[in-house]
Amino acid sequence: MQSMSANAIVVRVRAGKGAPLNLVDLVLTVCMLADPGSCRTEHLYFEARGSLFQCMVLAPAEIAKWSESHPSLKIVRWKCEFPEKGRET
Repeated sequence: MQSMSANAIVVRVRAGKGAPLNLVDLVLTVCMLADPGSCRTEHLYFEARGSLFQCMVLAPAEIAKWSESHPSLKIVRWKCEFPEKGRET
C-alpha cells in the first residue's frame, strides 16, 4: 500500500472560553477506489469525552458521514488514539 500525504480535519470541537481542549484522533486509512494501491491517512479530531472507548462508539457514524462526502475513497482501516504531542490540529 503506497502512502500519500496525511490530512487533518477538525470536527465537532468545542471548548468554553479559556477551557483546555482535550482531543481524540480518529485515524482513517483511505484508498482510492480507482487505484486501491494509492492510500493515505486522514485524521478526524473530536472533543474527548472521557476515553478512547467513547471514540470507538462514536466513530462509525462519523466514518459514514465522511464516506458520503468522499465517494471516490474507501476506508480500509480506522483507529482511535490521542493526538501526538506537537501535531498541529
